[in-house]
Amino acid sequence: MYKGHVAVVLHAHLPFVRHPEHKDFLEERWLFEAISETYIPLIQCFESLIDEEVDFRVTMSLTPPLLTMLTDPLLQKRYISHLFKLIDLTEKEIHRTKNQPEFNVLAKMYNKKFKNDLAIFRDKCNCDIVQAFKRLQDIGKLEIIACAATHGYLPILSNSPEAVNAQITIGVQTYKKYFGVKPRGIWLPECGYTPIVESSLKNNGIEYFITESHGLLFANPKPVFGTFAPIVTTNGIVAFGRDIESSRQVWSSSDGYPGDMCYRDFYRDIGYDLDYEYIKDHISSDGHRIQTGIKYYSITGKTNDKKPYDPEVANKKAVLHAENFITNREKQILSFSKIMDRAPIIVCPYDAELFGHWWYEGPNWLYAMFKKIHSEQKSFNLITLREYMTSNPIMQVSVPCASSWGYNGYNEVWLNSSNDWIYRHLHKGAERMTELANENRTAEGLKREALNQAARELLLAQSSDWAFIIKTGTMVQYAAKRTKDHIGRFLKLYHDIKENNIDEEWLKDTRHKDNIFPEIDYRIYSNM
Repeated sequence: MYKGHVAVVLHAHLPFVRHPEHKDFLEERWLFEAISETYIPLIQCFESLIDEEVDFRVTMSLTPPLLTMLTDPLLQKRYISHLFKLIDLTEKEIHRTKNQPEFNVLAKMYNKKFKNDLAIFRDKCNCDIVQAFKRLQDIGKLEIIACAATHGYLPILSNSPEAVNAQITIGVQTYKKYFGVKPRGIWLPECGYTPIVESSLKNNGIEYFITESHGLLFANPKPVFGTFAPIVTTNGIVAFGRDIESSRQVWSSSDGYPGDMCYRDFYRDIGYDLDYEYIKDHISSDGHRIQTGIKYYSITGKTNDKKPYDPEVANKKAVLHAENFITNREKQILSFSKIMDRAPIIVCPYDAELFGHWWYEGPNWLYAMFKKIHSEQKSFNLITLREYMTSNPIMQVSVPCASSWGYNGYNEVWLNSSNDWIYRHLHKGAERMTELANENRTAEGLKREALNQAARELLLAQSSDWAFIIKTGTMVQYAAKRTKDHIGRFLKLYHDIKENNIDEEWLKDTRHKDNIFPEIDYRIYSNM
């Protein structure tokens, strides 16, 4: 009998970035990098564990924008083209580094990896890795949960119940489309919780969500078991809280595992290091240097004099860090199980893209950890959140406090002096979308298409990613432009619909560019 449980929760999300109007678009590489560095390595990790008959459990969200992009034929084709370019670059690198053995072995490693990515994506998965994740759920190893439609930050959108309901309902509908079943749980974008979201969660059959640590710790009344057991709200929805200690050990780049000096340095890339004439065909088409994904150095320390990356040493360290993580979770569980009337659960939520993309050795760490828990651990097991709820149906009734997992734990990342200009447009847009839905309950033909596209544009403008990028100061111009473009398209559609003067060719072009949620029904915004 296990004394406790550990739930690993991975949140896989990227903003909707698709630009068919351009032959080559820099920001589409966000998806391509995530496929090669995170999603394919995770699938390989999970399938290797299955082949070795290692029992494991993971809870994982796959957001609607990510699902849409992963199954989009245009982006699938462009990803394959991206791989061919990387394979070509690594072959050039194998030749260039032939007299540099410490780098030549890495060039060969990357060449092999990208060829393997191509074989898995194109040949094994038939360009659809969503199905690979679905199979893992179907056999009971993975529990996939839903997310809001475009990852809108719900606490700030909550002045419009219609906007919140549309985000949640369309998110649930998208989940059903791809996985064929109703989701049991949901990842609230940025772990952003406010009580107003519960009505829509309940109406959509959502049974649980994950909140930041203080969302549970400051709940009313205060939870008896802190974050080591979930609570249930007065609406009957279960809230799990993030464990502070396990989060710090993995999340922190300075104090956590990913910052170890022998791991691969994320920032040192040949796209910046090599001669421009040599690398120009493999960076941005406008000449700006960018990351290629080929990195030859380890973190080493806070120095520019980096040591060459040694994968063997790094993977041995990943095993040691997995052992350390297990030991620390065991100590927590043994300690708290003595004072609790039920087995404690340690909830460990992370961005999926941490594993492989930011922390190159992350998938190997997961593999080593899951394998050692299966073969050596007697005090606790891996569990999904739904499995825990089934075996522990009695919970304390309490109301979580408003919270998020961003800086300072509330709304500051998504509402500050750099990005506050966004929200007057989003709020007015939600008001006007509700107005359109109420006035056009039975629209057909071209008007219906325009109303559906207006809903898409508003949803895309609401993505929390744009405010986040503006706050962090990376790709600010792109994030601001995306916000303005979607709001601008929404406003044009609003006025065209009101004036019954819809530009059919413009609408067709816009629908081609922003083709998310093909089955959307604008009436989701109606409050009548």
